[in-house]
Amino acid sequence: MLRRKAFNLLKAIHLMAGQPNLAYKGIHPVIASHGHRPHRSVAYRQRYKTGAGSAGGRTLSAPQTKAMSEQELPGLLILDIGGTYGVQENIVALLKKHFCLITMKEFLENKKEMSKKIQSVFVFECRPTVDQELLESLPNLKVIGNSGVGVDHLNLKMISNFGVKVTNTPHAVADSTADIGMALMLASARRLVEGSQIAISPHTKYFAVDWLGVEVSRATLGIIGMGRIGYKVAQRARAFDMKILYHNRKQRRKEEELAVGAHYCEKMEDLLQQSDFVMLVVNLTPETHKMIGKKELGLMKPTATLINIGRGALIDQDSLVEALQNNIIRAAALDVTYPEPLPRDHPLLKLNNIIITPHIGTATVQAVQMMAEEAIANMLAVLNGQPIPSEVFPK
Repeated sequence: MLRRKAFNLLKAIHLMAGQPNLAYKGIHPVIASHGHRPHRSVAYRQRYKTGAGSAGGRTLSAPQTKAMSEQELPGLLILDIGGTYGVQENIVALLKKHFCLITMKEFLENKKEMSKKIQSVFVFECRPTVDQELLESLPNLKVIGNSGVGVDHLNLKMISNFGVKVTNTPHAVADSTADIGMALMLASARRLVEGSQIAISPHTKYFAVDWLGVEVSRATLGIIGMGRIGYKVAQRARAFDMKILYHNRKQRRKEEELAVGAHYCEKMEDLLQQSDFVMLVVNLTPETHKMIGKKELGLMKPTATLINIGRGALIDQDSLVEALQNNIIRAAALDVTYPEPLPRDHPLLKLNNIIITPHIGTATVQAVQMMAEEAIANMLAVLNGQPIPSEVFPK
C-alpha cells in the first residue's frame, strides 16, 4: 500500500522514452530505470550469457559481479550507516538498490577517487552538513536529496551556484506531521503528560477532583501556514467540530475552505486574538524567523495554547518563557525548539505548562520509508534528466 501511495503521489514523472508502463507493478518509472531490468528470453541469455555471474562470454565470480554492478550505479554520499546519526539499515537497503553508497568516512579517507564517483548526496536528519568545502570537492555532484520538507539547514543559493539541484519530500511527511500537531493539541488540552506523572508517582495518594483540562471539541483553532500539512491538520480538526481560522500567504480556493470549514484571516493578529489553540505550520525563512514574539503572545487569549510543529526558531523562546511564567497564555506544546535538544538548564524545561517532544513529527516507520522513496525518485529524476517531482528553488 505504501509503495502504491508513493507512486500515486509521484506519478507526475513521465515515463522514459520506450519504457513499458510499470504502474501495475507499483514500481515508480524513475526508480524502475535503476535496478529493475527488462526480462530477457532464455535464448537471449544463453547467446549473450546475461544471467547472474556472466559478462558477455566471460563468466564472473560473485565478488566480481557485485563490484561490477556497484560501479554501474551512481555514487551517493551519506553520513554513515546505522548508529546515532547514520541512515537506518532498512533505508540503506532501499538506497542500495539504486545507488552505490559512500559514507562520509569513506569519502574523507579516499577523497581523490571517491569525489569523482559521487553524483548525489542524501541528507537524512539534516546530515551530512553541506558546505562550500564539500561542494568544491564533488565535481560531479548533480543533486542533494533532502529527506523531509524543511531545508533551512541548506544554503540553497550557494548550492545553486554550483549547478546542483535540491529536492525535498513534501508528500511523504504531511500525514505524520499533522498527526503530531493534533496529538500535541490534545495532550496539552487534557494535560496528559502531567496527568501521567501524577498517576504513576509513588507519592500520589488520591486524584484531586479539581485537576482539570480544557476541551478541544468546538474550540477555535488558528492555523498559521495552510500548506499541505496545515490543510491536513484542518481536516482532522473538523472531526472535533472545531472552528478553523487560518493565516497564509495566499488564500485557499473557496471549495477548499468549504471542505474543512476554514475561514481566512488576512492579518495574523486577527487569528491570534480569536483562537483557543494557535498552531504554527510554516517553514523557517528570514521572514518567519521569530514571527511569534512578545507582541504576538500578548495578543493571544490568556486561556490559549501555542503549538509549534514547524521549526523552533519561529518563536522567540525568551518571550515564550516570559509568557508562560506570567500566564500571558495558558500553555505551549512544541515538537521543535532551537537548538535541538535545548540545553539541560534552559528555563523552558523547568515549566509545568509546556510539553516538548524531540522533533518526532515524521518519526514513524511509514513516514521514514515514504520519505526515502520520494527522495530516491527525486534524485533519480535529476540523474535521468526527467522532470523533478519536488525541486526546491532558492529565493
